[in-house]
Amino acid sequence: MSTEGTITAIIVDDELHGRENLKKIIETYCPEVKILGLADSVVKARELVALLNPCVVFLDINMPVLDGFDFLDEYDDRNFMVVFVSAHEEFGINAVKAGAADYLLKPVNIKELKQTVKKLLSIQSKAVKPAPVRDNDKLIIPATHGFTVLIIDDIIRLEADGCYTTLVIREQKNLMVSRTLKDFEEALPTENFFRIHKSHLVNLKYIKEYSSLTGSFVTMSDGSQIEISRRKAPDFIQKIKSVLTTL
Repeated sequence: MSTEGTITAIIVDDELHGRENLKKIIETYCPEVKILGLADSVVKARELVALLNPCVVFLDINMPVLDGFDFLDEYDDRNFMVVFVSAHEEFGINAVKAGAADYLLKPVNIKELKQTVKKLLSIQSKAVKPAPVRDNDKLIIPATHGFTVLIIDDIIRLEADGCYTTLVIREQKNLMVSRTLKDFEEALPTENFFRIHKSHLVNLKYIKEYSSLTGSFVTMSDGSQIEISRRKAPDFIQKIKSVLTTL
């Protein structure tokens, strides 16, 4: 856990020099960051996250057996920020897609590191804690200066984007909210909403088509085509069968 004005972190890098060098640089130039531990593999990194609950993970990408993206794939929801640290620029787009807070190139530039830490502190300070609340057929989403009320039945789907979630709503503009997808999954009725992928929660009512021709996909009423993860596919099929039997 982090306190106001400070950030707790772990460093993940399979090279000893990489881990130790980044630790020394951070401790020398970024006293706001407290390094809780170092990991030389994805397996060790998962252990440290569970044990230490860091605010941020400084994550190398190229590692043997399991890489940095494999590490993130382990989490349907993560309560930590990610800063990729890599010698390869070409991973930048994938880092953005993975919801990384920032991307640092090796060798790490001190000025860029300080800017990254400033960004992390800003993200942390703007984090809004109250979760969405279900009230009969409505969803109440608390905000810094008020709240938003949505009709649950109008929500077509929800898509995760790091610590944010985008809600696609029937006949309304999309709404981006500073909440995790897990917050919404816990608030919305399970009989209507199903998480088909770590980044997607859908309203079963608005599924227009299901296809298993080249992988598993659903087409939603807004025209979006969404992949069903292999891990979720069996439960999804069972869920759809149970819904059909009640019709």
